Amino acid sequence: MKEKLIDLFEYTNHFNLEMIKVISENRELVDDKTISLMNHTLNAQQIWNARILGETTFEVWQINPFESLIEINHKNFLKSIDIISNLDFDKRIEYQNSRGTKFENSIFEMLFHAVNHSTYHRGQINALLKQNGITPILTDYIFYKR
Repeated sequence: MKEKLIDLFEYTNHFNLEMIKVISENRELVDDKTISLMNHTLNAQQIWNARILGETTFEVWQINPFESLIEINHKNFLKSIDIISNLDFDKRIEYQNSRGTKFENSIFEMLFHAVNHSTYHRGQINALLKQNGITPILTDYIFYKR
């Protein structure tokens, strides 16, 4: 199971990086919503990692300096891999969402959500890229594995 989760985070890391690159190469064509969604995608992974580890979280919709996105993505990846390698997937973590409501989920559920959430928002970003005349990136998992 660990190897499969690591593979999913490698996939997430790879296509987050590809998205950052295409946005960077087309900054004059990219709208604010695209920048916001890319930040949100990275912020969310940081938030889930931090919830698992009991650390301080980013804000859900904070806008980070664009130049820091590659580093944030890399740190997120390393932290996710560390969690996968060292923690019990069945352990349940109590946390509060951004509105202060308390929830409890297993580490596996939180990690899987982080991957799925990233995939969802990369799809939204691709739609925005296309609307702005930029060729979207094929980010399906199967393309990654080929």
